[in-house]
Amino acid sequence: MPLYLTESDVASLLSPAEAVEAVEACFRRMAEGVVENRPRYRLRLEHGALAVMAAADRGLGYAGAKVYSAFGDGARFEVLLFRADRPELVAVLEADTLGQLRTGAASGVAARHLARPGAASLGVLGCGWQAQTQVACIRAALPSIERVLVYCRTEERLRAFCERHDAEPGESHRDAAECDVVVTVTSSPDPVLRGEWLRPGALVCAVGANDGRRRELDNVVLERASFVCCDSIEDARLESADLIEPIEKGVLDWLEVHELQEVVAGETNGRGSDDDIVVFKSNGLAAWDVAAAAAAVERARERGVGREI
Repeated sequence: MPLYLTESDVASLLSPAEAVEAVEACFRRMAEGVVENRPRYRLRLEHGALAVMAAADRGLGYAGAKVYSAFGDGARFEVLLFRADRPELVAVLEADTLGQLRTGAASGVAARHLARPGAASLGVLGCGWQAQTQVACIRAALPSIERVLVYCRTEERLRAFCERHDAEPGESHRDAAECDVVVTVTSSPDPVLRGEWLRPGALVCAVGANDGRRRELDNVVLERASFVCCDSIEDARLESADLIEPIEKGVLDWLEVHELQEVVAGETNGRGSDDDIVVFKSNGLAAWDVAAAAAAVERARERGVGREI
């Protein structure tokens, strides 16, 4: 019988460290060519949108789709997980927490493979619902992180976030931007990170914008970067204004954009020196949802969590 896992079930089953391991293994299978991932598409609704994204991971033995409806006052996420070798629905998972974890985990994987050696500071621009797992997963992936500096425009939210996550509030965007690892996880339609603020050796993980109309990085970030990668070039060509617009203006070329899986698999070196500035553009892949969902379901079966439907 299929298993149904709620948000609280998923939170109890999958730690940030476990999410990082699941997503890192997913990147390795992507490099092996046993994962097929379909980009997200959106259908317009009355004052909202329905988004669908799917992947088949033959190496893991699962396939699945994430479907979510998003409106101005909130969103609802579900993942359907199937066996990859027979017509069996394995589980249905509420997937808000799952999505937060897999997105944070991807940044954690990028930090593990692309941050400068001994990176000790993490700067986060944004303190919304995705920011907390960015902090937790990067901390799990990079034990060398000693200081977390956060900035967002709403002081009350900023103070509350910092208290919950043992972080320091910044006074401006620039404070967070001057760290060893810098995460942008905002809903801003315009750049929030300027390349001139970055210190030599910084890793930038751009997470917030994924609809092709919003960008978080200015062109100088890309101009200064020695290495630029994304989760999927196919997805980035559709969703990533952070790359599309600089490429249209001749700042960058698609031939210069790599995929993170190449670095994880050891096919290319993402960092040439400790002073290189490196960029990872994250849009979010269904393959990560499948990998994280499979990890949660396997733990649920072991621990007797969830209910059959």
